[in-house]
Amino acid sequence: MDFSSFLVAWSTLLVSSLVSSVGSEGATRIAPGDIPAIYNFGDSNSDTGGIAAAFFPMAAPCGETFFHRPVGRASDGRLIIDFIAERLKLPYLSAYLDSIGTDFRHGANFATGGATIRRQNESWFENGISPFPLDIQVEHFVQFKARSTYLQDQAINETFRRSNLPIPEEFSKALYTFDIGQNDLAVGFRKMTDEQLRAAIPDIVNQLAAAVQTFLLHRDPSSSGEILHQPSMATYRLPSKPLDLDVTIVFAKHLKNVNRRHGNLKPYAIF
Repeated sequence: MDFSSFLVAWSTLLVSSLVSSVGSEGATRIAPGDIPAIYNFGDSNSDTGGIAAAFFPMAAPCGETFFHRPVGRASDGRLIIDFIAERLKLPYLSAYLDSIGTDFRHGANFATGGATIRRQNESWFENGISPFPLDIQVEHFVQFKARSTYLQDQAINETFRRSNLPIPEEFSKALYTFDIGQNDLAVGFRKMTDEQLRAAIPDIVNQLAAAVQTFLLHRDPSSSGEILHQPSMATYRLPSKPLDLDVTIVFAKHLKNVNRRHGNLKPYAIF
């Protein structure tokens, strides 16, 4: 069968409540030590073990080039979120759903392979769609923050604070990353007409924006929240057929609308 490559621009949203200034000519620069923790949300592009803990462990060749064994990543090596953690001198993120050997002192990963922004009426066993879409991941974070803060507050003093849980005061200084959306498009390509998928994109973007807004609403009032945008790319191979759909342009249009509603998105330099 003849297949054609269809290139789709998606995005990664970075949200940080770290107080910092950005000049009109340059980007906000983050150096090691500026960020005490990372909280990530997304799909297999940034899942460090969530879906493997929930269902079946990864198998070779996953992990073979760097970790030399499967470590819950749908990759033979590290993911972008791993490189971000390395650059910030932070440990690799433990998956929130993993119960063995986890350390959440410097963040947690709520991403799961196959996750979508919108809830889908599909299963992991049918089409590899995660039962943990973005709104559930955000709810997991809300519970995680409340429970870890409660446990830390019960500690007698700093000496007795739980070493594998985050310091409550550092939630407002953490980096929050979102890398998700490709599976919403995959579901659309599978189940929708071109017109239906085009019509669904505003709602997909709006639900992503609503998730980001949740973190701005829950941030420390003394901090200054920022929504930051860094583009990334996803490639899909589709059966050759007429496609009256330019997802890249449609998505960019609605992302600009979100940008105007929340203020200008600023460039963020980590590397």
